[in-house]
Amino acid sequence: MKIDFDVDIDMANRDDFLKLVNVIPASIEKDGKFSKHNTGVYFQNISKFPLEGYSTIDHKQAEQEGWFKVDFLNNHVYKDIIDEQHLDKLVNTEPMWDLFEHEEIVNQLFHIGNHFDIVKQHPPKSIDQLAMILAMIRPGKRHLVGKAWKDIELDVWVKPNDNSYFFKKSHSYGYALAIIVQLNLLVESFNR
Repeated sequence: MKIDFDVDIDMANRDDFLKLVNVIPASIEKDGKFSKHNTGVYFQNISKFPLEGYSTIDHKQAEQEGWFKVDFLNNHVYKDIIDEQHLDKLVNTEPMWDLFEHEEIVNQLFHIGNHFDIVKQHPPKSIDQLAMILAMIRPGKRHLVGKAWKDIELDVWVKPNDNSYFFKKSHSYGYALAIIVQLNLLVESFNR
């Protein structure tokens, strides 16, 4: 039974968390050779190589067989969050959208830092537009770069027919919110 969804969990330091739980790292098979998946783990008792410790089944094949992989990702944005109230404040503060027009600022923001050329063509004025930019920097939606927002909105969340890599809407919005937190942290640090 194929599981048709993906779970990614961002955290300040994935290794600290993974020390506390019993997991088996996922694997990737390429050219008949297995290696450890960068972020994926199984909480299930999937078969594993005895010495290497990661699964004996490629993560794509494991998904087809019904194994459930969870990706734990390091996200350095969280390292400067003081507490839950601080995070709430950063999330609920309207960002200074004009800062996306400055390359030196965008270069510091994760996921879009290397894509100022796209951000410059489509300076976001809302979380919706920022999420669409995150989708457009992926190969499956790169063809939308340079188009009007109304045209982008019609196609950006439609799954590509050619199986090219694209960002799902939920991922885009999650990362857009994290970028807003990061931008608000930058503004906070300037004001100290």
